[in-house]
Amino acid sequence: MSQPNHVTALALEPAEPLDPDLEAYFQKCRDKLGMVPNVLRAYAFAPEKLRGFIAMYNELMLAPSGLTKVEREMIAVAVSAVNRCYYCLVAHGAALRQLSGDPVLGELLVMNYRVAVLPARQRAMLDFAVKTSEAPYTIQEADRAHLRDHGFTDADIWDIAAVAAFFNMTNRLASAVDMMPNPEYHAETRAKPEA
Repeated sequence: MSQPNHVTALALEPAEPLDPDLEAYFQKCRDKLGMVPNVLRAYAFAPEKLRGFIAMYNELMLAPSGLTKVEREMIAVAVSAVNRCYYCLVAHGAALRQLSGDPVLGELLVMNYRVAVLPARQRAMLDFAVKTSEAPYTIQEADRAHLRDHGFTDADIWDIAAVAAFFNMTNRLASAVDMMPNPEYHAETRAKPEA
């Protein structure tokens, strides 16, 4: 059974023509990924919202940080699992498989990060990100101290919280508008069956 063939459930038409800077960004996506992620297509009805989303995403996920790109994708996936966000689990599960080179890790984190064998540092990071998602009002200094004990700086703690918060927002938006992931994500970087 195939999935719905839509970007979102809302009847929002993309701005036409797309502003040159945004069209160039979409072309960069096509060149690098072979597609324009549906999350970008969903925002295309409002160029300023799209620019804001791109800027925040790029700052959190790609800019220099004490967290690796893999660790930031791990947070995205663990948070999206808490929120059961279909779009982000498919898209960021694929990104984690690709960046880590480990398709099993990507699947474990999509299903339940707690069953993955992880270094204590990454386990502490994901525990904090998930707590930020499930019960942020319970976070205390002891939670931050636990991260420091695992080598995270205060700037790293900010980044863990910021990535977790961003994906809580995007998960809720994607679910509310029934955002569908690009079909290409499903097959990316899957383990090949052994002969």
